[in-house]
Amino acid sequence: MFDPVTLIFVAIFVFVALRLRSVLGTRTGEEQNQYGDKFEKPADQPVENGDETDEDAGDNVVTLPNRGKATQRINEMVEERRDREIKKFADPDSATGKAIASMMSHDENFDPSEFIKGAKMAYEMIVTSFADGDLPTLKNLLSTDVYEGFEGAIEERQANGDRMESSFVGVEKADYVELSTEQDEARITVRFVSQLISTTRNSDGDVIDGDPEEVAEVKDVWTFARPLSSKNPNWKLVATESE
Repeated sequence: MFDPVTLIFVAIFVFVALRLRSVLGTRTGEEQNQYGDKFEKPADQPVENGDETDEDAGDNVVTLPNRGKATQRINEMVEERRDREIKKFADPDSATGKAIASMMSHDENFDPSEFIKGAKMAYEMIVTSFADGDLPTLKNLLSTDVYEGFEGAIEERQANGDRMESSFVGVEKADYVELSTEQDEARITVRFVSQLISTTRNSDGDVIDGDPEEVAEVKDVWTFARPLSSKNPNWKLVATESE
């Protein structure tokens, strides 16, 4: 004979089991994960996120205000700075101005003002080293072809017993003439106007060229070059011409 209390618990269990079945359903063992083995949703089914689907997720993306305008302003500031640099040497719309702008875009380390400053220093060093016959210094500043020309002139001078005396007063002007990039090489031609006292004496000490008391104006057009792919930022003199 069953205990009435036991019957009550059995009835409650059956009732709860039937309710769970009606809510959860039953498994037959043949069900498949509708999203596949890797839990990837089909392309045509949105992922549910609480009461929100991925179709609605875009509404919650917060775009930073004026981001586009800030980027535009930065670009404008870069262009303004570039134009200010170019205007120191040429009209930005001129052939030379456009060539400087092109060089700046090809070589991110190129600064027009810094290049001219370095070119003036190189010019003085080369002129002084040539007068002194300082071949080691010249070798670091000249291309192979130009170095060989300078070396030959120095050796000929020394063979004749001549010596060159030079006093460099300064560079009066240094202007861009031409800038170009060909394949992997950048080339820049600069016109120098300098003040120089230069004299050549023979083995007896007599002046055979120049005037030791005269400051002469010298005009040279020199071309410098460097490989764009090189990590070495230094330029070398590759061509010389006197006016």
